[in-house]
Amino acid sequence: MGRPRLYCGQACRQRAYEQRAATAKAGLSADVVLVTRAELDGLQDRLYQLRCAIEDVQTLLTEKPTKAELERSLADLVRSTGRLDRLWLSGKTAG
Repeated sequence: MGRPRLYCGQACRQRAYEQRAATAKAGLSADVVLVTRAELDGLQDRLYQLRCAIEDVQTLLTEKPTKAELERSLADLVRSTGRLDRLWLSGKTAG
């Protein structure tokens, strides 16, 4: 009953408040996303791996791959996505 929860607990609610206060103090708009250099570098590395895996599949498809080669290449592609699905952002604060 009532409104759906926005936060998983008090600690997440507090982190969200701190983030809002810090962005307001810095004069940033509410839609700005801040990440550390290490997080950005990690994301770029994962995206590069994904791009390479896609190119490998595309190259393989121009040839006449065996079923095993195609399965291996597609498995590499799936593996290279890692947990990229966790990066989706929603309009509300994650908690």
